[in-house]
Amino acid sequence: MMSRHLHDEGAKLTLLGRSEARLAEWDGLATIVTGDLRDAETAGRAVEAAIAAHGRIDGLVIASGVVAFGMLADLTDETLDELFATNVIAPTRLIRAALAHLEESHRGGNSPFVVNFSAVVAEQPTAGMAAYSASKAALTAFDAAAARELRRSGIRLIDVRPPHTETGLAERPIAGTAPRLGAGLTPEAVAERVIAAITNDERDLPSNAFTS
Repeated sequence: MMSRHLHDEGAKLTLLGRSEARLAEWDGLATIVTGDLRDAETAGRAVEAAIAAHGRIDGLVIASGVVAFGMLADLTDETLDELFATNVIAPTRLIRAALAHLEESHRGGNSPFVVNFSAVVAEQPTAGMAAYSASKAALTAFDAAAARELRRSGIRLIDVRPPHTETGLAERPIAGTAPRLGAGLTPEAVAERVIAAITNDERDLPSNAFTS
């Protein structure tokens, strides 16, 4: 949904994802990179593809992650490792890989930005989701500190913490079963709010910045 909105706003896109089938929908509309950000080389490969196709990077949107449910006593090492590798380490690598090009964009007179999707559990850690909550809190802490560093280079980093959103993520956990959740926000509503934040030079999107 974010990709569609950015495309409609005239952005020239480079899309990175693991699903070749989903990315195929963008054939001819965007530069496509297939890969897993948990692999250390993927971030650099995606950045290189964007530069080769467009010559510069003015914005970076990271909207990826996994979720796990269950009590601490049932948490496996494999689940813990995947939560932090995907939700914390992977986006950190991608921002680092793009940093020099974002700085160059600012020197060229542009207003580069990074949008990093965290989650409401970073603000409201939830029982039965302790490890997932911790991974998102770690991401938000990283964003808060990195935003101060990037500001010196003219780069705006927006940490996005939407409430439960009907993306289907809860139905695809890497462990456990989702509790009964109330109706969430639509992906459309979240995407529109994030686009507004980019346009209006906002620097943080906490959960209370979203409405149904």
